[in-house]
Parts: sequence; structure tokens; C-alpha cells
Amino acid sequence: MPRPLSALIVLVALSPLPAGALDLDPTAIRQQLVLPAEPAGATTPTLAKQKLNATPQPIVVAGRIGARGMEPFLDGKASFVLVEIPADDHAKKPGHDADNCPFCKKKNANAPMVAVQFLGTDGKAIPIDSRKLFGLDKGADVVVRGTALFDPKLAIQVIQFTADGIYVRPAR
Repeated sequence: MPRPLSALIVLVALSPLPAGALDLDPTAIRQQLVLPAEPAGATTPTLAKQKLNATPQPIVVAGRIGARGMEPFLDGKASFVLVEIPADDHAKKPGHDADNCPFCKKKNANAPMVAVQFLGTDGKAIPIDSRKLFGLDKGADVVVRGTALFDPKLAIQVIQFTADGIYVRPAR
């Protein structure tokens, strides 16, 4: 005999959380991952793509949080997408939105996106939203340190980046 809907809701509510989910301390995690100074040698996503291959390599990448018209954050995960930081003077104007700028769209059409994730000791993405964990917003410029790979066989140009540190640049 099927269970009534109310019984299913109770079962879902009583389902165990992932191991360690209750004892995650965002402040302690933030202190481990936020870098006190910008790491040297940061490269752009475009230059990173040229250096990387299908084997993970250590690298430092500077980018802007964005995803070309898509949501750059994954809800409830320490993960986000970076795009190229526009280098043109017009992109430095207050309120400039590269997602809606025809010039920026054309210029960045072939630039890869960088899918950044921060992993916990269990090897899975830390289950704390990056906006909460690092105080990030779409459009913020950050520098991430870690290991990355680029597989040219993928359908979209994306650098897969496992970060072990982040530096948030001051607002422009």
C-alpha cells in the first residue's frame, strides 16, 4: 500500500545530511582558502587554455565572475564560473555589463570559461554557496590558485579548475 504524501514529507525531512554537513564552519573554511595577497603570475583564461592540456597542472588564473548570460554560481556549492576580464577602456565604465555588450560578446566568443570548484576533504565540492562563503557577486574580479586542465575535445571551451586559494580583488 502506498504511503500518504505526509509520510513521504516526514521521511524526506528526516533524511540524513551528507557526512560533516552540520559541522562545516564557513569562517574556518574561508580562513583556509582566502589568500591575504594576490598570488603572483596570474594569467588570463585565454592564456591558461594555451598552457593547459588534459592533465591537471598547477596554475593561477585571474577572471571575472560571469557565465555569458547564464548563472555563474551553483546554489549551495563552493563553485562558480569565470570569464575573461575585459581589458578595454570602455569595459571600465561604471555599470558596464559584458554579457550585454556586443563588442565584449564578439571579443570573448572564443575565450574559454573557467569552471572553478573548491573541494572538501571528501573530494566533493564544499557544500557552502560561494556567495556566502567568499562574499562574491557576479562581476567580481578574482584570482584563483590551484590545478586545472583543458580538454579540447569537450563541446564547449571550459577550463576545469580545482582551486585551493582565492583572492578577491577590490571593487573597481
